[in-house]
Amino acid sequence: MAKNGPDESLAVLIDADNTSARYAQAIFEEIVKLGEANVRRIYGDFSNNRLAGWDGAIKSLAILQHQQRSNTTGKNAADIALVIDAMDLMHKGKLDGFCLVSSDSDFTRLAQRLREDGLPVYGFGERKTPEAFKNACNRFIYVENLVAASPDKASAAAGAGSEKKESPKKAVALIKRAMEDSDDDGWAHLGTVGSRIQGAVPDFDPRTYGCPNLSTLVTKSGGFEVRKSAGGGIHIRPKAASRKAAPAKPK
Repeated sequence: MAKNGPDESLAVLIDADNTSARYAQAIFEEIVKLGEANVRRIYGDFSNNRLAGWDGAIKSLAILQHQQRSNTTGKNAADIALVIDAMDLMHKGKLDGFCLVSSDSDFTRLAQRLREDGLPVYGFGERKTPEAFKNACNRFIYVENLVAASPDKASAAAGAGSEKKESPKKAVALIKRAMEDSDDDGWAHLGTVGSRIQGAVPDFDPRTYGCPNLSTLVTKSGGFEVRKSAGGGIHIRPKAASRKAAPAKPK
């Protein structure tokens, strides 16, 4: 049975053809928050210089390189090899989850199948990733958000982190939809709200809005009151004007 939390044993499977090596270090730093990357594999045709950028990351991050020569133009043998290995690892039953690193929608069915077996799937890819693959994952993390987390990473990513962020105000409606079970005074626990948003929107990430966490996003959005309890818990509710505009709850 899969574990939950930082002790999860994870397989990290990387589609080299659809992932830039400049994100490699940031991806593995993010994976540390999810669990332990005990299986690290990368797939692609490394017989030419097209994927030479991965050489340094493969060595420094101890990634096992799987060479898959493209024998026919337009056919991606690497994708098939990744899927075969994923299913083999799943059936061995020794892992608690998978990290699929790709922006390719071809892995949508793989993510669905792994989840059908009760394994969490964490997707990592660019914003251009099709909705189908993102929604097939338990969580989908934009690699652009990872390199934007610090100036050093943004610089290392050759400007990839300089992408314009969404305004925190755009998150107000999404946060309100996750507050359906607030108490009679409209207060909802921030942790519960965050879990509901993540369940409904796998690619939700406060960093998309230029905020390091949900608490900061709620504050910067300007749409909520925040109450901190003595025990450290945080509750939020829409500001008074929003509550007056909302229909009253049935008694």
